[in-house]
Amino acid sequence: MTTAPFAHLAQPLNRAGDQILPLLARFVVAAVLLLYYWNSGLTKIGDGIFGVFSPSVGGYAQIFPKAMEAVGFDISQMNIFHWAVVVAGTIAEFVLPLLIVIGLLTRLAAFGMIGFIFVQSLTDLYGHGGIEHAATVGAWFDRMSDAAILDQRAFWVLCLLILVFKGAGAISVDRGLFRNAP
Repeated sequence: MTTAPFAHLAQPLNRAGDQILPLLARFVVAAVLLLYYWNSGLTKIGDGIFGVFSPSVGGYAQIFPKAMEAVGFDISQMNIFHWAVVVAGTIAEFVLPLLIVIGLLTRLAAFGMIGFIFVQSLTDLYGHGGIEHAATVGAWFDRMSDAAILDQRAFWVLCLLILVFKGAGAISVDRGLFRNAP
């Protein structure tokens, strides 16, 4: 028995998948992660119009929980490195999901989000003590699928990997800007 008829039938699905999967991945980012990250970013912004460059105590505490605790939550004792990381992280929480949703520089933005999620997960596990709570961390190949770190974020990263490998797909700014690119 030859597999050629099945391969022939699968070709339209393969072509459609190249356009539909990235579009659906961007939709999922919009539906699940956009407001999650924007709300998180809002908690880090300080007062005033340039509040993003003057992060709140919460911004430092979320990203550097142990360091903030060690200095009694006194921002003035944090150094330029801490400030730069908090500002960059805050900006990333607003910019990267937006770039993905509109489909601009999608591969780069999705790759950046994967790195962001990796750092976020390490901070949650080691900075906020998540590693001490097995239910939060979870375990792959168990019967439970509701752990906030391993289970949930694996799906986030899978969705973003579709965008890294396939690009933005149809209905994207990338499509208009880079029409002739592969």
